[in-house]
Amino acid sequence: MKASDPGEPNQPVSHTLLEDALALIVGCIFVATGLAILHAAGLVAGGMAGTALLVSQFVPLAPGLLLGLLTLPFLVLGYFAIGPLFALRTVVASVGIAVLSVVAEDTVRLGVDSPLVAAIAGGTLLGQGMLMLVRHGTGLGGFGVLAVWLLQKFGWPIGRTAIVVDVIVLGVSAIFLAPIPLMWSALCAIIMGAIVYLWHRPGVYAGASRMG
Repeated sequence: MKASDPGEPNQPVSHTLLEDALALIVGCIFVATGLAILHAAGLVAGGMAGTALLVSQFVPLAPGLLLGLLTLPFLVLGYFAIGPLFALRTVVASVGIAVLSVVAEDTVRLGVDSPLVAAIAGGTLLGQGMLMLVRHGTGLGGFGVLAVWLLQKFGWPIGRTAIVVDVIVLGVSAIFLAPIPLMWSALCAIIMGAIVYLWHRPGVYAGASRMG
């Protein structure tokens, strides 16, 4: 099947190297922007992104940089259980998000007046960024690596794994966040998880790189 052929949704779609590279770049931009918006609003999200946002409230480091650092232990699982190419791409994505976050922290000043808008925009950007990366054989890092492994090993949908992880992360966040920010953070996590769950399911879309 050609890369542009939309037919036969149950068959893997073979991506070109250029398509993978563009997805990596745009996905990193989406994730870094989503993190910046949520950080400015004092909100968290689900998954490792939410963990990084929560930690960033107590540690003076950019959320994207923390995301990269928290991802490191999961790269071992990615390398041995999924493959070296997946691990390499995840490293590149993690570094890209970290660099973009640090640059944004120093050059962009975000003022967020509406936590509702921040939750919707941040959740949408994180969800679409994660979806873009996973469809092209790259993990967002951290729990995303675990989610991809569970999908490949047991056919467990990535979105379903994300929901379970989100509940755990938000449960921990409830210890540190006030009820209102926690409510908006939960909305963000729901949006992010729903995007991945709806658009990355077996039989709906399966991405396979020609280099994979």
